[in-house]
Amino acid sequence: MHAFSHGSSSTPTAIAVPPALSLPVIESEFPRQLHPYWPRLQERTRTWLLEKRLMPADKVEEYADGLCYTDLMAGYYIGAPDEVMQAIADYSAWFFVWDDRHDRDVIHGRADAWRTLRFQLHAALDAPGDHLHHQDPLVAGFADSVGRLYSFLGENWNERFALHFHAVIEAYDREFRNRTSGVVPTVEEYLELRRLTFAHWIWTDLLEPSAGQELPDTVRLHPAFHRAALLSQEFAAWYNDLCSLPKEIAGDEVHNLGISLIHHQGLTLEEAVTEVRRRVEECISEFLAAEKDVLRLAETLTDGTVEGKATSAAVRACVGNMRNWFSSVYWFHHESGRYMVDSWDDRSTPPYVNNEAAGEK
Repeated sequence: MHAFSHGSSSTPTAIAVPPALSLPVIESEFPRQLHPYWPRLQERTRTWLLEKRLMPADKVEEYADGLCYTDLMAGYYIGAPDEVMQAIADYSAWFFVWDDRHDRDVIHGRADAWRTLRFQLHAALDAPGDHLHHQDPLVAGFADSVGRLYSFLGENWNERFALHFHAVIEAYDREFRNRTSGVVPTVEEYLELRRLTFAHWIWTDLLEPSAGQELPDTVRLHPAFHRAALLSQEFAAWYNDLCSLPKEIAGDEVHNLGISLIHHQGLTLEEAVTEVRRRVEECISEFLAAEKDVLRLAETLTDGTVEGKATSAAVRACVGNMRNWFSSVYWFHHESGRYMVDSWDDRSTPPYVNNEAAGEK
């Protein structure tokens, strides 16, 4: 079920949100938007998944639209040029497929396969043009999407993006080792790891090509901007934990804020859900305060120069999209088939994963 009928942001479909997951402040104070390119975006990302062999045709046909990957991105990067929006959406779809491959490698104990993929992704990140025809579709698709992202801004942005994603790959490796050895990270260890596996700084980096401008470090690292960006991502990661807790318990996951709270602090499942929800709600209220600080920062950048005016406009665009992330993430979790565990034949095996290609029988 999609929130926007026929790709229109003007006619949202009513979605029944379970009371335990309902956040009235999101529904009332964070109105949804959708990039006008969305209908073509959905179609082209579906085609891209097929062309890059990232999902088999039957899985794409049955599940791709219902997973709502393009809806999530099109609700976030409002104002992005169409070609930027397309590159981000394809990259995001790749990220979800990679996450599923990682999960299957863990489930089936494929340590050698994971290690090989890990090093190949590091190499493709540094030289995407050399890996466009790699025999592993996941590596080739990654190279294609990253190469396109590298074409929008300068070398400094590309190097920063690469630095951030190298860290994401290594964080996924730590998750692999934790899961295969049954280690549940402490709450603090988990929060640090989650900022990497959720790719907080990757999604924040992508605000800049969406706004059409690389931000100077004095702005990007300004406490107000940094805090607003962090809060928008923390909300997304922790709300994801809240919504995916049943799926991850069913799949013997060890990486979830709720699971860490249960395992290390002795909370019951009900108490853990309450605590994760409290943190989620705190992110929202703190973001609303941080947002005002960023808008004040944008005001100070308007110094009468063309550069100052452009930077101020870019900051406003970025913080506006940080705000959009709240509503886009919220509704994604109630529309995407990725979280509808109760409808699966096997609660530990997503029906949209390519088990046969992954070596499962």
